[in-house]
Amino acid sequence: MRAVLGGASRGEIEAWTARFVPQVVRDGVRADARTAIDAHRDAGDHLVLLSASPDLYVPAIGQALGFGEVLCTGVEWQEERLSGRLTTANRRGAEKARCLEALRQKYPQLPIVAYGNAASDLAHLALADRGVLVNGSRAARRRAGELGVVPAVWH
Repeated sequence: MRAVLGGASRGEIEAWTARFVPQVVRDGVRADARTAIDAHRDAGDHLVLLSASPDLYVPAIGQALGFGEVLCTGVEWQEERLSGRLTTANRRGAEKARCLEALRQKYPQLPIVAYGNAASDLAHLALADRGVLVNGSRAARRRAGELGVVPAVWH
């Protein structure tokens, strides 16, 4: 991130995000994902978007999709310039599992349904009350079955 975006101004990143997020929400969110999000919202569930991607754009995606909370990898700003260094651990793998456990502590009365799409998501999916691996690789689907994580194919 430092090599590509380091030194970019907050205004430049915000302008890019303003163009990028509507396109991602319009073209990059699968119909089945929208159906699942809507079903959770209609059921009164508290929606939390947990992503390893940076907070340059993930909060805007979460807001556009109606999530109540967003946890993602934080990046450092030095005044109005992006340094490219991280302010949080990369919210991936074991760190994502740690974040899920923190959510369980924060919302002890709520069941946790978690979705992921990669083998690196299996650790947190296995900790959820219901974990769903979406469009995972063959190896990830096999491991998901061993962990009690439901494999799914979304279009």
